[in-house]
Amino acid sequence: MATIKPTFTQQETDRIIEMAWEDRTPFDAIKFQFGLSEADVKALMKRELKFSSYCLWRKRVEACSTKHAKKRSDDIARFKCSRQRHITLNKISKRK
Repeated sequence: MATIKPTFTQQETDRIIEMAWEDRTPFDAIKFQFGLSEADVKALMKRELKFSSYCLWRKRVEACSTKHAKKRSDDIARFKCSRQRHITLNKISKRK
């Protein structure tokens, strides 16, 4: 059974949701940064999103090979896009 740490701030919860939606961010990156397993992330998403949004996300995650480290190509060895700049709290710097 998945358990979620109740100590996340709203900013941290928002960042976890953002990372979960990103195709190139594997669940291992979320575990590394926040200590949440894939099951924990799914439980958090189910709790925080509208049901229809959660269903869309689950469908997308199941079809996305980059979300699961075991399904990823060996050519991908990073957690974030090479064009992504330093992440500050919940804001991602845009490419200029």
